[in-house]
Amino acid sequence: MILSPSLLAGDFGRLAGELEALEAAGISWVHLDVMDGHFVPNLTFGPPVIKQLRRSSKLFFDVHLMIENPERCLGDFAEAGADLLTVHVEATAHLSRALLEIRRLGIKAGAALNPATPLSALEHVLPDLDLVLLMSVNPGFGGQSFLPLAYDKTRALKERLIRASSTALIQVDGGVDPEQTALLVLAGADALVSGTAFFQFPPYAERLKTFMAAAEENKQGGF
Repeated sequence: MILSPSLLAGDFGRLAGELEALEAAGISWVHLDVMDGHFVPNLTFGPPVIKQLRRSSKLFFDVHLMIENPERCLGDFAEAGADLLTVHVEATAHLSRALLEIRRLGIKAGAALNPATPLSALEHVLPDLDLVLLMSVNPGFGGQSFLPLAYDKTRALKERLIRASSTALIQVDGGVDPEQTALLVLAGADALVSGTAFFQFPPYAERLKTFMAAAEENKQGGF
């Protein structure tokens, strides 16, 4: 199981320091939530901030674009140092084109689904995906409560990916803490995003151990 802490819940006064602390704790991925104030009501950071952070970090940059018409700026985020770009199904009329462009830029391509968006929205793009992100809250703000519907949706997505012989990872994002981790891994999740439930419980190395121990609880039953 990959844990990708959401930097949105970190200390914005010392973002580079937070990345250093994550690396020191044994974290390999970091989740960067990009919000435009249109697709979601909140506003966060863009390519210039990510570019500065890239200079001081070797972490895998898991960049989640919660922005309208993401195809307009995919090149900017790739140039800034993203390793994975995930776009929302609901935010673009040209999902396949966006995913192909991400791959053309030489990085991993992901598609995200809001809680109410059906899995059928991915039907024709599964071969173009390296990752599917299932939102377990309605996107836009950190600190929201986990929506239990994510368990069944994760399980159903896993079945679809197996039928399609897809190697895409399943990521779940929103309100995730160690309490849900075991059941999400059992359902088929490969990667989990955690914000406040991670950053508010230092030291980070110990918090990582807590998540990983929870993931191991049902691993034997899930795989």
